[in-house]
Amino acid sequence: MAKPSFFITTPIYYVNARPHLGTAYSTVLCDVEARYRRATGYDVKFLTGMDEHGEKVAEAAAEHGMTPQEWCDSQAPFFEGLWRQLEISNDDFIRTTEQRQHDAVQHLWERMRESGYLYKGSYDGWYCVPEETYFTETQVTKSDEEHHSEGRHLCPDCGRPLERVREESYFFRLSAFQDRLLKLYDEHPGFVQPDFRMNEVRSFVEGGLQDLSVSRTGFDWGIPVPFDERHVTYVWFDALLNYMTAVGYGVGTPDAKAELAYRWPAQCHVVGKDIIRFHCVIWPAMLMAIGEELPEHVFAHGFLMVRNEETGQGEKMSKSRGNAIAPQDVIDLLGVEGYRYYFMTDVVPGEDGAISFSRMEQVYNADLANSWGNLVSRALNMSAKYFDGKTPVLADGWADEQSPLREIAQGIEGRYAKHMDRLEYVQAKDVVMELVHAANHYVEDSAPWAVAKDPARAGELAQIIASLLESIRICAHLLAPFMPTTSAEVLRRMGAGEEADTTDLASVCEWGRLAGGVEVTKGDALFPRIAPAKSGM
Repeated sequence: MAKPSFFITTPIYYVNARPHLGTAYSTVLCDVEARYRRATGYDVKFLTGMDEHGEKVAEAAAEHGMTPQEWCDSQAPFFEGLWRQLEISNDDFIRTTEQRQHDAVQHLWERMRESGYLYKGSYDGWYCVPEETYFTETQVTKSDEEHHSEGRHLCPDCGRPLERVREESYFFRLSAFQDRLLKLYDEHPGFVQPDFRMNEVRSFVEGGLQDLSVSRTGFDWGIPVPFDERHVTYVWFDALLNYMTAVGYGVGTPDAKAELAYRWPAQCHVVGKDIIRFHCVIWPAMLMAIGEELPEHVFAHGFLMVRNEETGQGEKMSKSRGNAIAPQDVIDLLGVEGYRYYFMTDVVPGEDGAISFSRMEQVYNADLANSWGNLVSRALNMSAKYFDGKTPVLADGWADEQSPLREIAQGIEGRYAKHMDRLEYVQAKDVVMELVHAANHYVEDSAPWAVAKDPARAGELAQIIASLLESIRICAHLLAPFMPTTSAEVLRRMGAGEEADTTDLASVCEWGRLAGGVEVTKGDALFPRIAPAKSGM
């Protein structure tokens, strides 16, 4: 706890289906930020997990002839396995069926009862089981204005039929927090990111808030209300609390209290744009009601769409359209590191992104095979060829070394950090690739193969190769959050492997830290080119 804490979370994922590109996107996005923050000296807590309660989980279990718990247990390995494959560095994996979540949610109920913002009533309205969301009469749509039967009322979010729910329920007085939420948005405009998402949230709250039904009696797959066990907790009232459960909420021991004080509030919740209202309206209101601090930021990313090559437009993925892409399909094409790089640097995190295999191939070949990988191979090969397999020794050290690369590298970590701090990964990548491209041009402009022919220019040759290697060393550190295994391998080949786990990124990115006379390893190509036939495009 001597370091500053950085607590970042993914949504916890539904277990009614296996992980897909969207869940993987959220998780890799968090992983990149977590790795970056560790490299800049933070004590990071990176949380992900599974949302295992609720009616649709019970339905999925019944469809597979399992109990809900058996179904959840069968799905956990798919999530944990894919996260290991994608090099996800999460510190915790929470499941809402764990005892710690059960205890925390029941503690929340007691706190809510004490707060005065909880009351018992009767709910009579529309509910979407797939979205696990309640809707008022004015929010729903009808497939035919002449029909007003229950089956014709459709969810405004997913378009599927709504269920009419009539049952006794406990209600959270969400309506009491309209003014406080609007004040929050005014005083902390960065609470919702990217900035343009704030308008959606503000508009929703300004339209008026209804009290929220937070318990169910129509089924029993959920955490019981401690003072009324006929009721089970509404799944979102349960799920949102996972972020605090994971850092000691509700335990009460000295160690748990210390962890909660250190870790909470979270610095960043990363969510998909479809659940922004739960995280930016209901969650802060819940925290206000029980007197807890609010998370610093909620970052809402867009959806992944499949690019239609004929129209150029993005289309929703679906098996019926035949355009669904599974994570393994992309891993098979790009490898794990290429997968991470493509989704993090070619899809703008806050916006919908249209993806395609042809675009993946284009980005991979241009950025990784032709630019980054080629630069590393050429520089290490020349170091091996001209300096007996070692890094060059500069006669006068780095003090008198001058090159155009040094000018570009000056202050690069600061320019990069400005974007990484805001999850602007595309712009952060551009900062790094500016140096990569400049280094590739520098090879052509300086022509070290010609300089090597003249023994009188040995000092000049040493400066050229040293400048290239120093640029590569710095870029390897800045690309490490995106491609950790590749960056560690590059540093190892350069004899700087001990730097791979840095917690002082600004310092290691200072120009002139490369040691001379250190053995280098050429190695195989980091990113072999993808032939067009391989991608099927």
